[in-house]
Amino acid sequence: MTGHGNVLFSAEDVRLLRRHLEGGAFLHADDNYGMDASFRREIAKVFPDRPLAEVPPAHPVYHAVYDFPRGIPKVHEHDGLPAQGLGIFLGLRLAVYYSYQSDLGDGWEDPDVHGDPEPVREQAIRMGVNLFAYAVGTMP
Repeated sequence: MTGHGNVLFSAEDVRLLRRHLEGGAFLHADDNYGMDASFRREIAKVFPDRPLAEVPPAHPVYHAVYDFPRGIPKVHEHDGLPAQGLGIFLGLRLAVYYSYQSDLGDGWEDPDVHGDPEPVREQAIRMGVNLFAYAVGTMP
């Protein structure tokens, strides 16, 4: 999920998303600069007992296919803040991955949309591959 605006989960959304994630699903939310406050508010409704926490650089999501020894790559600069990978863990499993201040989704768009240099786009795509590999359980 990604976006610039307000995220709002209904009570039914909260119930179903929690059940889905507890059942083994994976959610990647990419703050495309603008949904941070609302995503944090709404995901806290889904897991009020599990706040978002920094996903450490040693976590398998950063090494599933491609190696990101320092964690999530930075695609776009907005506020001078570092890119962060935050997560919600259910037991040892990372169930929610929130890319903040990175803009991975911008790196996945056509090159003409944002004019990102190829190496930056490549890093965004590689991180996306890692997220996918982690989500479907194909990592080593």
